[in-house]
This record gives sequence, C-alpha cells and structure tokens, in this order.
Amino acid sequence: MRGMFGLVLVAGIGLAGSAVYLAKGYIGQTQSQLEQERELRAKVGPVVQVYVATVTKDYGEQLTKDDVQLVYWPKNSLPEGVFMTEEEMFSKGVGVARAVLRPIEKFEPIMQVKVTEPGEPAGLTGQLARGMRAFAIKIDEKTGVQTNVRPGDHVDIYWTGAVDGSGTELTRLIESSTKVIVVDQENQGSEQSSRARTVTVAASPQQVARLAQAQATGRLALSLVGIGDDTTSDIIEVRLPDITGQVMEEQTVVITEKVCTITQNKGGERIEVPIPCTN
Repeated sequence: MRGMFGLVLVAGIGLAGSAVYLAKGYIGQTQSQLEQERELRAKVGPVVQVYVATVTKDYGEQLTKDDVQLVYWPKNSLPEGVFMTEEEMFSKGVGVARAVLRPIEKFEPIMQVKVTEPGEPAGLTGQLARGMRAFAIKIDEKTGVQTNVRPGDHVDIYWTGAVDGSGTELTRLIESSTKVIVVDQENQGSEQSSRARTVTVAASPQQVARLAQAQATGRLALSLVGIGDDTTSDIIEVRLPDITGQVMEEQTVVITEKVCTITQNKGGERIEVPIPCTN
C-alpha cells in the first residue's frame, strides 16, 4: 500500500513539473508574440476606422450602405477627405445614396472627391469648381489619346491649322494640364471594344473661348500628362520645316509700275506719249 502511494506521489510530482514546464513555455511564447505585436504597432502607428468600397464602382453608379464597410486603416497613411463615421458617409440618412464621380476599386477608401453629396446625381455640374466651365472636344484616332484617357486625367491640348493665306500649317500648344471630367464612349463590334468620341474638360471661360476658336479653325490633339506632373511648358510651336529640316525659300515680290500712253502722229510717224493713268 505504501509502495502504491509512493508511485502515485512520484507520478503527481512528474505531472506537476511537466505542467509548470509547459506553462512556462506558453507564457514565454505569448510574451514573444506580444513583443512582436508591440513592435509592429510602433511601426504602423495608430489605426482608425474608415469606410471602404466592398465592390468596384464606375462613374455614375450609386454608392449605397450595402456597398461600403468600416475597416481599420493606418492613420499615418490615410488619404485626405475620407469618411470615418456613418454621420459623415450618410449625412442625409442611410437610405440616401451618393453617386460615383470617379472609378472606385474594391476595398479602396471612399474619398469625398470621388463621390457626390447624398442624393445628387453624377452630373457635370458636380465636377466643376467655382468659375470653371465644361467644354467638349471631338476626338478620333488622330487625336493622340484614343481610349487611353480617363476622367480625372490631365491632358495638354495642341492646335494644328493655317495662320496665313499661304496655307502653311503649324502646331501650337494652346492649353497645358487641362483636367478631363467626362469621356463619352461608344461600343463597336462583337468584341465590345471602346472608342472615345468626345472628351469633356474643365476650363475657364477664357480657355473655353480659345478652345472653341481652335476647334472651329483647325484640328485639336490631346497628349496625356503624367500623374503628379506639375511642370509648366513654354510656348511650343512647330512648323513642317522644323520636322523635315527644309529651309523655306524666301519669296521675292516684284511690283511693276503701271505705265499709260497715247499714240500720236508726228510727221507721218506714230509715237507713244506717256500720260497719267486714270485708274
């Protein structure tokens, strides 16, 4: 009996030691994980909740309560103008949707510049800043951008036309870094390929007048500007000889003075006598 008691005691002590060892290992592992989490938090910084899209949204589509959700986002890498509360996201109630002004990708934070106010449609007026106007530019395969331009892009606008009666054309940069707000497109063929027809840009009234005159008297071409490119261009003007390297021949204008005469008989001889011209 005493032998059995001793065995039970020894087994109990062994189990207790194993439990202590396992507990010590678990505590050590937990402390290591906590330390790693502290280091990660120190690198990431504080996090806040922001609204993101749960599905991809294109221009003109409605953004409802079912299309967004709150997620945690690092505060130090938060885009400007995001929605962080339901009162901000749905200021007129959860039943009043916003319209999308620019494409929004899945899980992208919702920014104020990409949506309208609650209940407003995605019309042109919602995308124009104070003092700006919308101007549509007709484009085709020769305009340089075709289907590459998207709303929110910036383009340089070039005009090609004749400037004098000689018919000699030149190409001139007339507007720089002009914002595109709408791209009108059409689907063609069985592959549903998209080809842009008009590009609507935001411009001041003075710029609208320049663009209207340019479009009426020549051809317009668009060139995409890189994201974040805020450089300004000097006056750019190119003529055909600048491309071909040919030197234009100087034209010599010869002015011939008009001479008026009358014929007289003198001693049987006919002579020409100059007189003033009457016309």
